[in-house]
Amino acid sequence: MSGERKQGKLHILFTICDHYEPYWNKVDRSTAYSRVMRWLKQYQAIAEKHTDSFGRNPKHCFFYPEEEYEAGLLEMVKEICDNGFGETEIHLHHDNDTADNLRLTLLDFKRRLAEEHGLLSVDRDTNEIKYGFIHGNWALDNSRPDGKWCGVNNEITVLQDTGCYADFTMPSAPSDTQTSTINSIYYAIDDPNTPKSHDRGRNAFAGESQRDGLLCIQGPLAFNTHNRKFGILPRIENGRVAANSGVGVDRLKVWDRCNIHVAGRPDIVFVKLYSHGTQEKDMDFFFDKGGLDALFTNLENYCQKNEYCLHYVSARNMYNVIKGLERENSPNPQDLYDYELKLIR
Repeated sequence: MSGERKQGKLHILFTICDHYEPYWNKVDRSTAYSRVMRWLKQYQAIAEKHTDSFGRNPKHCFFYPEEEYEAGLLEMVKEICDNGFGETEIHLHHDNDTADNLRLTLLDFKRRLAEEHGLLSVDRDTNEIKYGFIHGNWALDNSRPDGKWCGVNNEITVLQDTGCYADFTMPSAPSDTQTSTINSIYYAIDDPNTPKSHDRGRNAFAGESQRDGLLCIQGPLAFNTHNRKFGILPRIENGRVAANSGVGVDRLKVWDRCNIHVAGRPDIVFVKLYSHGTQEKDMDFFFDKGGLDALFTNLENYCQKNEYCLHYVSARNMYNVIKGLERENSPNPQDLYDYELKLIR
Protein backbone atom coordinates (compact mmCIF):
# COMPACT_ATOMS: atom_id res chain seq x y z
CA MET A 1 0.00 0.00 0.00
CA SER A 2 1.51 3.30 -1.05
CA GLY A 3 1.45 6.48 1.01
CA GLU A 4 3.74 9.08 2.46
CA ARG A 5 5.25 8.42 5.83
CA LYS A 6 4.75 10.68 8.77
CA GLN A 7 7.66 12.46 10.33
CA GLY A 8 9.07 10.93 13.48
CA LYS A 9 9.79 7.43 14.66
CA LEU A 10 9.03 4.62 12.22
CA HIS A 11 7.95 1.29 13.68
CA ILE A 12 8.71 -2.02 11.95
CA LEU A 13 6.50 -4.95 13.04
CA PHE A 14 8.24 -8.15 11.94
CA THR A 15 7.25 -11.81 11.90
CA ILE A 16 7.74 -15.02 9.91
CA CYS A 17 4.62 -17.08 9.14
CA ASP A 18 5.82 -20.63 8.56
CA HIS A 19 3.94 -23.13 6.37
CA TYR A 20 5.10 -25.66 8.96
CA GLU A 21 4.74 -29.15 7.46
CA PRO A 22 6.60 -31.91 9.37
CA TYR A 23 5.44 -34.54 6.88
CA TRP A 24 6.39 -32.49 3.80
CA ASN A 25 7.21 -34.65 0.80
CA LYS A 26 5.37 -37.58 2.43
CA VAL A 27 8.22 -38.63 4.71
CA ASP A 28 7.94 -41.29 7.40
CA ARG A 29 7.07 -40.61 11.02
CA SER A 30 10.67 -40.76 12.21
CA THR A 31 11.73 -38.06 9.75
CA ALA A 32 8.82 -35.85 10.73
CA TYR A 33 9.79 -36.08 14.40
CA SER A 34 13.46 -35.39 13.65
CA ARG A 35 12.51 -32.26 11.75
CA VAL A 36 10.50 -30.81 14.63
CA MET A 37 13.12 -31.87 17.16
CA ARG A 38 15.68 -29.94 15.16
CA TRP A 39 13.56 -26.81 15.62
CA LEU A 40 13.13 -27.52 19.31
CA LYS A 41 16.88 -27.88 19.84
CA GLN A 42 18.25 -25.26 17.43
CA TYR A 43 15.74 -22.46 16.90
CA GLN A 44 15.51 -21.35 20.51
CA ALA A 45 19.28 -21.04 20.80
CA ILE A 46 19.24 -18.57 17.90
CA ALA A 47 16.12 -16.63 18.87
CA GLU A 48 17.20 -16.04 22.46
CA LYS A 49 20.30 -14.17 21.20
CA HIS A 50 18.16 -11.53 19.51
CA THR A 51 15.88 -8.84 20.89
CA ASP A 52 13.89 -5.96 19.48
CA SER A 53 13.62 -2.40 20.75
CA PHE A 54 11.64 -3.65 23.75
CA GLY A 55 13.76 -6.65 24.68
CA ARG A 56 11.43 -9.21 23.03
CA ASN A 57 12.78 -12.24 21.19
CA PRO A 58 11.62 -13.16 17.65
CA LYS A 59 8.20 -14.85 17.54
CA HIS A 60 8.05 -17.60 14.91
CA CYS A 61 4.53 -18.39 13.74
CA PHE A 62 3.93 -22.11 13.24
CA PHE A 63 0.98 -22.49 10.85
CA TYR A 64 0.45 -26.19 11.44
CA PRO A 65 -1.45 -28.26 8.82
CA GLU A 66 -4.66 -29.94 9.92
CA GLU A 67 -4.04 -32.94 7.71
CA GLU A 68 -0.72 -33.63 9.47
CA TYR A 69 -2.11 -33.58 12.98
CA GLU A 70 -0.10 -35.62 15.45
CA ALA A 71 -0.20 -34.94 19.16
CA GLY A 72 3.49 -35.61 19.81
CA LEU A 73 4.66 -33.21 17.12
CA LEU A 74 2.36 -30.47 18.34
CA GLU A 75 3.60 -30.90 21.90
CA MET A 76 7.15 -30.17 20.70
CA VAL A 77 5.93 -27.10 18.82
CA LYS A 78 4.04 -26.07 21.95
CA GLU A 79 7.24 -26.26 23.99
CA ILE A 80 8.87 -23.71 21.68
CA CYS A 81 5.80 -21.49 22.00
CA ASP A 82 5.53 -21.88 25.77
CA ASN A 83 9.15 -20.76 26.06
CA GLY A 84 8.17 -17.48 24.41
CA PHE A 85 9.66 -17.99 20.95
CA GLY A 86 6.53 -18.43 18.86
CA GLU A 87 2.82 -19.03 18.47
CA THR A 88 0.75 -21.62 16.59
CA GLU A 89 -1.98 -21.05 14.00
CA ILE A 90 -3.80 -23.12 11.35
CA HIS A 91 -2.64 -24.25 7.91
CA LEU A 92 -4.78 -26.39 5.61
CA HIS A 93 -4.33 -28.32 2.38
CA HIS A 94 -7.54 -29.63 0.84
CA ASP A 95 -8.95 -30.49 -2.56
CA ASN A 96 -12.41 -30.95 -4.08
CA ASP A 97 -13.86 -29.95 -0.71
CA THR A 98 -17.31 -28.72 0.31
CA ALA A 99 -18.26 -25.83 2.55
CA ASP A 100 -19.94 -28.14 5.08
CA ASN A 101 -16.93 -30.45 5.32
CA LEU A 102 -14.53 -27.50 5.52
CA ARG A 103 -16.53 -25.99 8.36
CA LEU A 104 -16.44 -29.23 10.35
CA THR A 105 -12.71 -29.68 9.66
CA LEU A 106 -11.78 -26.23 10.91
CA LEU A 107 -14.01 -26.35 13.96
CA ASP A 108 -12.66 -29.74 14.99
CA PHE A 109 -9.03 -28.77 14.45
CA LYS A 110 -9.22 -25.51 16.38
CA ARG A 111 -10.96 -27.35 19.22
CA ARG A 112 -8.20 -29.97 19.37
CA LEU A 113 -5.46 -27.36 19.26
CA ALA A 114 -7.10 -25.36 22.03
CA GLU A 115 -8.52 -28.03 24.32
CA GLU A 116 -5.91 -30.77 23.94
CA HIS A 117 -2.77 -28.65 23.51
CA GLY A 118 -3.51 -25.21 24.95
CA LEU A 119 -2.69 -23.52 21.66
CA LEU A 120 -4.36 -20.69 19.67
CA SER A 121 -6.03 -17.65 21.23
CA VAL A 122 -9.39 -16.46 22.51
CA ASP A 123 -11.37 -13.26 22.16
CA ARG A 124 -11.14 -11.28 25.40
CA ASP A 125 -14.84 -10.37 25.33
CA THR A 126 -16.51 -13.54 24.05
CA ASN A 127 -13.90 -16.19 24.96
CA GLU A 128 -14.37 -17.66 21.46
CA ILE A 129 -11.41 -19.67 20.15
CA LYS A 130 -9.77 -17.76 17.28
CA TYR A 131 -7.11 -18.64 14.74
CA GLY A 132 -4.98 -17.18 11.96
CA PHE A 133 -5.02 -19.00 8.64
CA ILE A 134 -2.77 -19.87 5.70
CA HIS A 135 -4.19 -21.83 2.78
CA GLY A 136 -2.10 -24.68 1.38
CA ASN A 137 -1.00 -24.37 -2.24
CA TRP A 138 -2.02 -20.68 -2.10
CA ALA A 139 -5.51 -21.62 -3.32
CA LEU A 140 -7.54 -19.52 -0.86
CA ASP A 141 -11.22 -19.26 -1.82
CA ASN A 142 -10.82 -21.68 -4.73
CA SER A 143 -8.51 -19.22 -6.46
CA ARG A 144 -6.61 -21.57 -8.77
CA PRO A 145 -7.87 -21.26 -12.36
CA ASP A 146 -8.04 -25.07 -12.63
CA GLY A 147 -10.08 -25.37 -9.42
CA LYS A 148 -7.58 -27.65 -7.68
CA TRP A 149 -6.55 -27.62 -4.01
CA CYS A 150 -9.74 -26.11 -2.64
CA GLY A 151 -13.19 -26.40 -4.21
CA VAL A 152 -15.00 -23.99 -1.87
CA ASN A 153 -16.12 -20.71 -3.45
CA ASN A 154 -17.44 -19.38 -0.14
CA GLU A 155 -14.30 -20.21 1.84
CA ILE A 156 -13.99 -16.62 3.08
CA THR A 157 -17.39 -16.95 4.76
CA VAL A 158 -16.54 -20.35 6.24
CA LEU A 159 -13.32 -18.98 7.70
CA GLN A 160 -15.16 -16.09 9.33
CA ASP A 161 -17.90 -18.39 10.67
CA THR A 162 -15.36 -20.73 12.27
CA GLY A 163 -13.36 -18.06 14.11
CA CYS A 164 -10.59 -17.08 11.72
CA TYR A 165 -9.34 -13.67 12.81
CA ALA A 166 -7.19 -13.01 9.71
CA ASP A 167 -5.74 -14.64 6.63
CA PHE A 168 -1.96 -14.59 6.04
CA THR A 169 -1.75 -16.50 2.73
CA MET A 170 -0.63 -13.74 0.38
CA PRO A 171 1.53 -13.04 -1.51
CA SER A 172 1.70 -16.12 -3.69
CA ALA A 173 3.47 -14.75 -6.79
CA PRO A 174 4.60 -16.17 -9.15
CA SER A 175 1.59 -18.49 -8.65
CA ASP A 176 -1.52 -17.60 -10.65
CA THR A 177 -3.41 -17.49 -7.34
CA GLN A 178 -1.79 -14.11 -6.65
CA THR A 179 -4.28 -11.33 -5.95
CA SER A 180 -4.38 -8.04 -7.84
CA THR A 181 -4.24 -6.35 -4.43
CA ILE A 182 -0.66 -6.26 -3.16
CA ASN A 183 1.23 -4.85 -0.17
CA SER A 184 -1.98 -4.18 1.72
CA ILE A 185 -3.97 -4.78 4.88
CA TYR A 186 -7.60 -5.01 3.84
CA TYR A 187 -10.98 -6.70 4.29
CA ALA A 188 -12.19 -9.23 1.72
CA ILE A 189 -15.97 -9.48 1.22
CA ASP A 190 -17.08 -12.92 0.10
CA ASP A 191 -19.10 -13.58 -3.02
CA PRO A 192 -20.23 -17.13 -2.20
CA ASN A 193 -20.79 -17.99 -5.86
CA THR A 194 -17.47 -16.73 -7.17
CA PRO A 195 -13.88 -17.83 -6.43
CA LYS A 196 -11.05 -15.53 -5.33
CA SER A 197 -13.21 -13.04 -3.43
CA HIS A 198 -10.06 -11.78 -1.71
CA ASP A 199 -8.69 -10.42 -4.99
CA ARG A 200 -9.77 -6.95 -3.87
CA GLY A 201 -11.15 -5.42 -0.71
CA ARG A 202 -11.46 -2.40 1.55
CA ASN A 203 -8.32 -1.11 3.27
CA ALA A 204 -8.10 -1.10 7.05
CA PHE A 205 -8.21 2.52 8.30
CA ALA A 206 -6.88 3.96 11.54
CA GLY A 207 -9.66 5.39 13.67
CA GLU A 208 -12.34 3.62 11.62
CA SER A 209 -13.55 0.29 12.95
CA GLN A 210 -14.32 -2.24 10.21
CA ARG A 211 -16.34 -5.35 10.95
CA ASP A 212 -17.39 -6.59 7.50
CA GLY A 213 -15.25 -9.12 5.66
CA LEU A 214 -12.18 -11.19 6.47
CA LEU A 215 -9.04 -9.28 7.39
CA CYS A 216 -6.17 -10.09 5.00
CA ILE A 217 -2.63 -9.24 6.11
CA GLN A 218 -0.28 -9.44 3.15
CA GLY A 219 3.47 -9.78 2.99
CA PRO A 220 5.77 -7.81 0.67
CA LEU A 221 5.63 -8.22 -3.10
CA ALA A 222 7.90 -6.23 -5.42
CA PHE A 223 10.83 -6.49 -7.80
CA ASN A 224 14.28 -6.57 -6.25
CA THR A 225 16.44 -4.58 -8.66
CA HIS A 226 19.53 -5.33 -6.55
CA ASN A 227 19.14 -9.07 -7.17
CA ARG A 228 18.85 -9.91 -10.88
CA LYS A 229 18.46 -13.24 -12.63
CA PHE A 230 21.35 -13.76 -15.04
CA GLY A 231 22.45 -10.28 -13.94
CA ILE A 232 19.67 -8.77 -16.06
CA LEU A 233 16.11 -9.46 -14.88
CA PRO A 234 15.03 -8.21 -11.43
CA ARG A 235 13.90 -11.08 -9.22
CA ILE A 236 10.49 -11.21 -7.60
CA GLU A 237 10.61 -10.36 -3.91
CA ASN A 238 7.74 -12.24 -2.25
CA GLY A 239 8.94 -12.41 1.33
CA ARG A 240 10.03 -16.03 1.39
CA VAL A 241 12.88 -16.89 3.75
CA ALA A 242 14.68 -19.83 2.19
CA ALA A 243 18.10 -21.22 1.33
CA ASN A 244 18.02 -19.82 -2.19
CA SER A 245 16.80 -16.34 -1.28
CA GLY A 246 19.42 -14.98 1.09
CA VAL A 247 18.82 -12.45 3.86
CA GLY A 248 20.88 -9.49 2.66
CA VAL A 249 20.21 -5.82 3.30
CA ASP A 250 18.93 -5.45 -0.28
CA ARG A 251 15.88 -7.50 0.71
CA LEU A 252 15.32 -5.50 3.89
CA LYS A 253 15.20 -2.33 1.82
CA VAL A 254 12.52 -3.82 -0.43
CA TRP A 255 10.41 -4.96 2.54
CA ASP A 256 10.70 -1.47 3.98
CA ARG A 257 9.83 0.15 0.65
CA CYS A 258 6.68 -1.97 0.24
CA ASN A 259 5.32 0.14 3.11
CA ILE A 260 2.53 -2.20 4.23
CA HIS A 261 0.48 -0.32 6.79
CA VAL A 262 -2.97 0.55 8.09
CA ALA A 263 -4.27 3.53 6.12
CA GLY A 264 -3.66 6.71 8.11
CA ARG A 265 -0.71 5.21 10.04
CA PRO A 266 2.21 4.89 7.60
CA ASP A 267 4.56 5.23 10.56
CA ILE A 268 3.80 1.59 11.46
CA VAL A 269 5.06 -0.83 8.80
CA PHE A 270 4.11 -4.52 8.82
CA VAL A 271 6.73 -6.95 7.50
CA LYS A 272 5.19 -10.43 7.30
CA LEU A 273 7.51 -12.97 5.72
CA TYR A 274 6.93 -16.68 5.16
CA SER A 275 8.90 -19.91 5.10
CA HIS A 276 8.62 -23.67 4.68
CA GLY A 277 10.59 -24.39 7.79
CA THR A 278 10.68 -28.18 7.83
CA GLN A 279 12.39 -28.65 4.47
CA GLU A 280 15.94 -29.92 4.99
CA LYS A 281 17.64 -27.51 2.60
CA ASP A 282 16.05 -24.55 4.36
CA MET A 283 16.75 -25.91 7.84
CA ASP A 284 20.40 -26.34 6.88
CA PHE A 285 20.40 -22.70 5.83
CA PHE A 286 18.49 -21.47 8.89
CA PHE A 287 20.52 -23.32 11.48
CA ASP A 288 23.83 -24.78 10.27
CA LYS A 289 24.71 -21.97 7.85
CA GLY A 290 23.53 -19.16 10.11
CA GLY A 291 20.70 -17.88 7.93
CA LEU A 292 18.24 -17.00 10.69
CA ASP A 293 20.97 -15.50 12.87
CA ALA A 294 22.06 -13.34 9.92
CA LEU A 295 18.47 -12.31 9.18
CA PHE A 296 17.83 -11.11 12.72
CA THR A 297 21.24 -9.43 12.95
CA ASN A 298 20.79 -7.60 9.64
CA LEU A 299 17.29 -6.53 10.61
CA GLU A 300 18.38 -5.21 13.99
CA ASN A 301 21.33 -3.34 12.48
CA TYR A 302 19.16 -1.93 9.68
CA CYS A 303 16.60 -0.60 12.14
CA GLN A 304 19.29 0.84 14.39
CA LYS A 305 21.02 2.55 11.47
CA ASN A 306 17.75 4.11 10.27
CA GLU A 307 16.59 4.89 13.81
CA TYR A 308 13.56 2.67 13.40
CA CYS A 309 11.77 1.05 16.31
CA LEU A 310 11.83 -2.74 15.78
CA HIS A 311 9.04 -4.97 17.07
CA TYR A 312 9.34 -8.77 17.04
CA VAL A 313 5.70 -9.85 16.93
CA SER A 314 3.44 -12.79 16.11
CA ALA A 315 0.62 -12.97 13.59
CA ARG A 316 -1.80 -12.50 16.50
CA ASN A 317 0.09 -9.42 17.68
CA MET A 318 -0.17 -7.94 14.18
CA TYR A 319 -3.93 -8.47 14.19
CA ASN A 320 -4.27 -6.91 17.64
CA VAL A 321 -2.27 -3.85 16.62
CA ILE A 322 -4.46 -3.40 13.54
CA LYS A 323 -7.67 -3.61 15.57
CA GLY A 324 -6.27 -1.21 18.16
CA LEU A 325 -5.34 1.29 15.46
CA GLU A 326 -8.82 1.02 13.93
CA ARG A 327 -10.63 1.62 17.18
CA GLU A 328 -8.34 3.89 19.15
CA ASN A 329 -5.51 4.89 16.80
CA SER A 330 -3.03 4.45 19.65
CA PRO A 331 0.35 6.11 19.08
CA ASN A 332 2.26 3.12 20.50
CA PRO A 333 1.87 -0.27 18.76
CA GLN A 334 3.60 -2.03 21.65
CA ASP A 335 0.59 -1.17 23.84
CA LEU A 336 -1.69 -3.12 21.49
CA TYR A 337 -0.01 -6.53 21.24
CA ASP A 338 -2.80 -8.20 23.27
CA TYR A 339 -5.56 -5.73 22.46
CA GLU A 340 -8.36 -8.13 21.42
CA LEU A 341 -7.00 -11.66 21.36
CA LYS A 342 -5.10 -13.29 24.21
CA LEU A 343 -3.25 -16.58 24.20
CA ILE A 344 -5.02 -19.55 25.76
CA ARG A 345 -1.93 -20.57 27.72
